[in-house]
Amino acid sequence: MKTMAVGELKSCFSKILEEVRHGEKVGISYGKSKKTIAIIVPYREQRKAERKIGILDGKTRIEFRDDFEMTAEELVTMK
Repeated sequence: MKTMAVGELKSCFSKILEEVRHGEKVGISYGKSKKTIAIIVPYREQRKAERKIGILDGKTRIEFRDDFEMTAEELVTMK
């Protein structure tokens, strides 16, 4: 990863974006100490993993007491 100061980045921003597009990571340093404060990395779209439905099927049990009562309105307004 290469690191460059803000002023240097501003002067050749298009070139740096092209490098990032090809997989390069670029650190941005700032201030007198030239401390790296950010990194520009290539954007990668993430695939959404398929959700497993029924993942707890057969692994858990739910029981309600005989005296349990809840109206639909109570359920909807529950916080």
